[in-house]
Amino acid sequence: MLAYIIRRILYAFPILIGVNALTFALFFMVNTPDDMARMQLGAKHITQESIDTWKQERGYDKALLWNSQASNLAEKASDTIFFDKSLSLFIFDFGQADDGRDIGQDIKTRMWPSLAIAVPTLIIGLMVNITFALLMVFFRATYVDLGGVILCVIIMSISSLFYIIGGQFLVGKLMQIVPISGYSEGMGAIKFIILPIIIGVIAGIGSGSRWYRTLFLEEASKDYVRTARAKGFSELRVLFRHVLKNAMIPILTGVVVVLPTLFMGSLILESFFGIPGLGSYTIDAIQAQDFAIVRAMVFLGSVLYIFGLVLTDLSYTLVDPRVRLDG
Repeated sequence: MLAYIIRRILYAFPILIGVNALTFALFFMVNTPDDMARMQLGAKHITQESIDTWKQERGYDKALLWNSQASNLAEKASDTIFFDKSLSLFIFDFGQADDGRDIGQDIKTRMWPSLAIAVPTLIIGLMVNITFALLMVFFRATYVDLGGVILCVIIMSISSLFYIIGGQFLVGKLMQIVPISGYSEGMGAIKFIILPIIIGVIAGIGSGSRWYRTLFLEEASKDYVRTARAKGFSELRVLFRHVLKNAMIPILTGVVVVLPTLFMGSLILESFFGIPGLGSYTIDAIQAQDFAIVRAMVFLGSVLYIFGLVLTDLSYTLVDPRVRLDG
């Protein structure tokens, strides 16, 4: 297993280099260092001297990918913006944002509001979706099952923006139960995160419940389930003792793969509710065209996603003894 983990980590490096190179190329196809300097300086009348000073302070005064003026081949490749900005990422040194803020400190501060929304949404959503899916399977081929499927399709067909705006208007403005937006530290944050969590759970019921229903129906049609019914076991016992248990591998796959990415936050929810998490942090960086933050968040998201895939493979060995990872 150790050999497998090492091999997967080694495989990750070319992927991360490619993701970083693609992010770099896409960003600088739209912006030049001079454009970035003008946006960050924000003044109407900017001199070329101030632009050059800004670029020099932040390391944007070099060639992008290839320094043809360097004396040797190694310096031609290394004395560039791409090399300087990319190398530190692999030791998780994110440096400073283009406006001077410490990106690492921002991530440590903003990850907690993101987790405060993402973790409850995942746990509650998982319980609601599995329960609803089991209910539809228990009453399969009846009007309850048909109504549940139709409800899931309707929920899936409606944009998440509708739930956000509708929830803010109904619960926040008309009923005035919770604030429409904002955030507070400590226990005071609860009143600000309740509505985003509820909306996140409701918006995910459609796709989540339909997927779990498909898994459960597939398990319910297998021979071992028919054998259990033939032995006289009740339908509830068959569902919980056999169907749910044997459907845990694909369920675990979907859950484990998203665990490392939870603290990245929800872009839409955090932006609309004014939550100072990593989702809104990324959106603000894109709007401000802050390449340092965008690059750091894309890289970090890629690392966490790859880590999630490794965790998923390792978790298979826990829920299914038949699965073994060859070294």
